[in-house]
Amino acid sequence: MAKKSKVLERIKQEFSAHKIEVDEETRQVRIEHKELGKGLTLDLPRLESKFENKGEDGLQDTVTYIQETFAAMKKQKSLSGMEQNIYPVIRSTSFPTETEDGRALIVEPHTAETRIYYALDQGKTYALIDQQMLENEGMNEQKMKEAARFNIRSLSITTRADDVAGNRFYFVNTNDGYDASRILNDAWVNEVAESIDGELALAVPHQDVFILADIQNEQGYDVLAQMAFKFFGEGRMPITALPFIYEEGKMDPIFILARKKPKGMPNEDK
Repeated sequence: MAKKSKVLERIKQEFSAHKIEVDEETRQVRIEHKELGKGLTLDLPRLESKFENKGEDGLQDTVTYIQETFAAMKKQKSLSGMEQNIYPVIRSTSFPTETEDGRALIVEPHTAETRIYYALDQGKTYALIDQQMLENEGMNEQKMKEAARFNIRSLSITTRADDVAGNRFYFVNTNDGYDASRILNDAWVNEVAESIDGELALAVPHQDVFILADIQNEQGYDVLAQMAFKFFGEGRMPITALPFIYEEGKMDPIFILARKKPKGMPNEDK
């Protein structure tokens, strides 16, 4: 309870000028910008977990995220001439397909656990693209998607590797908002699949990490399951705790019941 109070106390302190509501039943906090009449809803257990694991840094990260979201809401969301700043973003299938005021977001299926949305990059944050934005700009949806796919393939990819129990895990963790989106870089993922010794598994537990696993024994699945679940609980924008088996360009969720926490499991932040 103390941890919860600390998180709420900071939010109320930093955003006292705005409307703040707490739903005790769903354990969500809603911060609505006073002038814009728009806001965001955050999951309190996730904020508490971030505070528990990262302390003051976790609190400040939450404050910064809210500030950047409000700043993005104030900006004019024009797509004209901004094709190079449009990217695909991965979200869970439970993520809304409409804005809070009822505008349909541009969405397409990805896997049984994930969908692809499209976003206009605005520097420190981005705005999801909806159908009305396309219509107002007279932009073709297919061309917009093609531009976004080209842009994600153009982003650099740096990996960090860890070996655990005879398996190798590669982490993409640049924190540019599009780490999970790099799962859509098919050519690069295929290169990894061809270069490894075992079976390729992928995980996108939240938007700021993409895990590729060279699974060479049964314990590798346990390590990946524990890792994905841990990161899913800590991420700013969670996606899915389920990993995927990658085979010939297809991704299928794998349900892994981890028997115990393997020794030497790596941390996301190093």
